Amino acid sequence: MGKVLGHYKMGKHFAHQIEDKKLSWSRRGETIEQEAKLDGIYVIRTSESAEQLSAADTVRGYKSLAQVERAFRSLKGLDLLIRPIRHRTEERVPAHIFLCLLAYYVEWHLRRVWAPLLFEDEELPQERRRRDPVLPARSSESAKAKKLTHQTADGLPVQSFATLLSDLASRARVTYSLKTDQSGPTFQQVPPPTPLQAKAYELLNLLPVAGN
Repeated sequence: MGKVLGHYKMGKHFAHQIEDKKLSWSRRGETIEQEAKLDGIYVIRTSESAEQLSAADTVRGYKSLAQVERAFRSLKGLDLLIRPIRHRTEERVPAHIFLCLLAYYVEWHLRRVWAPLLFEDEELPQERRRRDPVLPARSSESAKAKKLTHQTADGLPVQSFATLLSDLASRARVTYSLKTDQSGPTFQQVPPPTPLQAKAYELLNLLPVAGN
């Protein structure tokens, strides 16, 4: 089918004539020139009225599909592993999928609130509303600085989402007791947070964040 469609797209730009022991062809310059003017251009259509959805918001909505695809990759990949589903009953399969979606919802909020610590552009949600949706996206100056220096505005090492979770997981509450008397008194100790951990806890106070 692909070859047939490809032949049709190319064939309309050529005129040919087949005779006995002779094949002649020529390019249709006018149709080639007309199609060249549309190279790199695509059209987005919507059933919504202009009053309900502007042309700019239509393009923004179309481009937001990238976020949906990123969510599916997160669900199917190593982050959440929605598959394989090791359940068989009617109640457990929907419950498994619901928990995976709930986990991604939490992850989405964490990525947004921890954006200043991650290799992510924390100005992106606001910039999406202001910039021309047709022009190529550009990173903010703060995002460029983080990628160049590998440091946040506070001088902390920039993290990926996975490394930040790993760093936070290294802090634990330790319970001490006498080895010779397990029933004796115990006490707990929690190490003070590192500057990175303290900043992550501080940012968590901003939850929940507005969706976009």
